[in-house]
Amino acid sequence: MVVISITLPNDLLKKFDKFIGTQGYFSRSEAFRDAVRSLISERELLETDTGRGVAAIMVTSEYARKDVTVRLTGITCEQSDIVIENLHRHIGGKYCLTMLLAEGPVQRIRNLVRRMRGMRGIQQVKTMFMSM
Repeated sequence: MVVISITLPNDLLKKFDKFIGTQGYFSRSEAFRDAVRSLISERELLETDTGRGVAAIMVTSEYARKDVTVRLTGITCEQSDIVIENLHRHIGGKYCLTMLLAEGPVQRIRNLVRRMRGMRGIQQVKTMFMSM
């Protein structure tokens, strides 16, 4: 194996160490390898799979940004043939969480996720993809 060196902010390292302790990893290296494998496999699936897939998409935004909710609703309505479920909740009075389930051609789901990531006011988009 090759030894590498990375630089992390102190607060991120503390969170990483806490995560390692709660998830049963034996070392930082083991947890880091697992994280890298996960990132790579997700990216490979998104880049190479041209078939059908299913995705769970989570989007967060600030509650005060009502325009984001309106635009997200517009996008999901435009894509109603692949968006099969939509859930919107307010979290802690400050945030909105929108969860979508999409099913269809991977290319179309990927484009839907890209559109959401490109929207102003979106804080985070997380996707879990599965090929069919």
